[in-house]
Amino acid sequence: MTELPALWLPILLSAVFVFVVSAVVHMVLPVHKGDFGKLPDEDATLAAMRKVGVTPGQFMFPYPASMREMNTPAMQAKYAAGPVGMLIVRENGDLGMGKALGAWFLFCVLIGVFTAYLTGLSVRPGAAFAAVFRVSATVALLGHAFWSVHDSIWKGVSWSTTGKYMLDGLAYALVTGAVFAWLWPAA
Repeated sequence: MTELPALWLPILLSAVFVFVVSAVVHMVLPVHKGDFGKLPDEDATLAAMRKVGVTPGQFMFPYPASMREMNTPAMQAKYAAGPVGMLIVRENGDLGMGKALGAWFLFCVLIGVFTAYLTGLSVRPGAAFAAVFRVSATVALLGHAFWSVHDSIWKGVSWSTTGKYMLDGLAYALVTGAVFAWLWPAA
């Protein structure tokens, strides 16, 4: 077993390297350019949303008040007529990229902590690069890649978008695994 405090450097460096790789993926490569689309007649749609008082929150439409209402003919007619979807409305103002990037970095650190914990339980100090890489990359893959499947299953996010996020997660997992294997404590 490898103790968690001995793994602080791979935890932090893997988060830094994943952060850099994610910046390249999202700012340099055109991979995610088509993940979102513009609303039809955006100005009129936004004006209509302001007029009816849409506030920040998460919304489903059409919205059944209960499971029983979901199966009523009236609700089924709404589903058939469409549109059907989910909408996330944020607070007014800019997107707050600094705050989001800070939260993303902390999330990368958290994945590093769990990667260190689980890899430390199963791999001893002085283990071979391949042994450390195999376990740490697998753990990191679970945290970085599979979160997005939920969005396609329950929120209707396209599977192609989820696939792209899973590929991003694979890259982040490979980086994490390589950093852990590189900096794994000696025996």
